Amino acid sequence: MSGFFGAVWWFIVTLGVLVTFHEFGHYWVARRCGVKVLKFSVGFGRPLWSRMGADGTRYQIAMIPLGGYVQFLDEREGEVTPAEIQQSFNRQPVFKRIAIVAAGPIANLLLCLGLFWLAFVIGWPGTAPILGPPSGIAAESGLLEGDRILFVAGEPTATWDQAVTPLAFAATDHRAVTLTVESATGQRSDKVLRLDRLAADFDQTDPLGAIGVTFGAGSEALIINVMPDSVAAGKLQAGDRVVSIDGRAIRNWADIPKLVKASAPGQALDVEIERAGAISHYSLVPRDVQIEGKPRRLLGIATGPKVVLTQYGPIDAAAASLAATRKQSREMLGFIARLITGKASSKNLSGAIGIAQVAQAEANQGLSRLLALMATLSLTLCIMNLLPIPVLDGGHLLYYLIELVSGRPVGERVLIAGQYAGLLVLAGLICLAFYNDLVRIFS
Repeated sequence: MSGFFGAVWWFIVTLGVLVTFHEFGHYWVARRCGVKVLKFSVGFGRPLWSRMGADGTRYQIAMIPLGGYVQFLDEREGEVTPAEIQQSFNRQPVFKRIAIVAAGPIANLLLCLGLFWLAFVIGWPGTAPILGPPSGIAAESGLLEGDRILFVAGEPTATWDQAVTPLAFAATDHRAVTLTVESATGQRSDKVLRLDRLAADFDQTDPLGAIGVTFGAGSEALIINVMPDSVAAGKLQAGDRVVSIDGRAIRNWADIPKLVKASAPGQALDVEIERAGAISHYSLVPRDVQIEGKPRRLLGIATGPKVVLTQYGPIDAAAASLAATRKQSREMLGFIARLITGKASSKNLSGAIGIAQVAQAEANQGLSRLLALMATLSLTLCIMNLLPIPVLDGGHLLYYLIELVSGRPVGERVLIAGQYAGLLVLAGLICLAFYNDLVRIFS
């Protein structure tokens, strides 16, 4: 599923799972604490589906898929019969209220761990961090095209996913960082990126571009897919490495379409491939076709750089899941701190549109990529909800901690003022993220 409707679909699926787990955390602990739950809603607004459960809770899926809520029995929100007064949320001891409110973010944390574990067991594909032609600071540091990044500041980087974030943070902090790289000939060396020399106003939406780092194609051109009924069908296979075409060595996968395009109409090409260590030659005549009104000359193969598969057994995957969650927690908290202090640009914030686009892109790359994204978003939901902003879980927890210290609940006027302030902050962040999404689309 692709295009606009594909993005909408994956957004609904992704956010629906995260919101359901979050609200179920509140619901489950509330029921264990003896609080009556009036409504469990995934989404806001008009219900699309609704039913009353045997437990007296109304379960519903609502029209606007941007969140959800659990409504408890509460004397502050309506009349409560004497028979049910002990099931009212506001009558619970402060420790129970803390447990109920904290359960939502904790559910997201547990979901994050579970999703990362499943992604690692299935196998998490990524692209090897091989550099393209460097420029600017990257070139000045001695980095070369074809270098593979092994470590960033001592942290191992098997894929680009693992290399980008520490580089972006070092750039944001204007901090020199050491890269351990392996050249195309297999030699290891350390290179110091003098990111303290970056311009103060560099474009934080493209930190790698500001550094002068580009994604390289890699030294291997692997066949990812062979199109049915193409000239390559029945001859070439997914996993084959293209060694040369008409005697011209293939440096990387991007060379293939250039050589095919440059061939004469009807010319047979000698395609040399490596399969399971053995070399084979195939004579293929590219087919001339029209794609979206434009002439194309194709072999009918999809090629790309070598994919690095990060995969573990069930036990090791649990340790890897904990490590990934811990690492991403540090990165998210670091980003929030940089955002508050002004080091990080607010242009890096993304909203619903950005999430939809990324969810679709990751889903297209495979189940494990989508699971890993959902794990990251679940952790984001956990951390964001724990921020001490009124209307969020963290704001309520702050009120309950004040109640624990002072011995009495926070006053009604303070609660109302906090609600308005929290809504204002939240609305501002949502609008800013939405604006950033639109700018990215139209630019």
